[in-house]
Amino acid sequence: MIGCRKLELDDPPPDLVIETDVTSKTTLGAYEAIAVPELWIYDSKKLRIYLLRDGHYIESDHSPNFPNIPLTQIIAATVERAWQVGTVQALKEF
Repeated sequence: MIGCRKLELDDPPPDLVIETDVTSKTTLGAYEAIAVPELWIYDSKKLRIYLLRDGHYIESDHSPNFPNIPLTQIIAATVERAWQVGTVQALKEF
């Protein structure tokens, strides 16, 4: 999928989708329809991780792709830090 800018109907789903758009949101149902196994949504200062199980998403505290990393805490803290010191500095600290 490297270099792919748009999914076509016969493309395999991505392994992970990260949704950060604060102006318009894609519904969970849309991601369920293309069977994305893992979905992260950052909204209202919180990262939510969803895992596809039996065709529907369940919320999870951890990512099977990054099992030993407390992503929900790290991502929220990094975004908050970016508001304080700027994105470049927050990413350097990350």
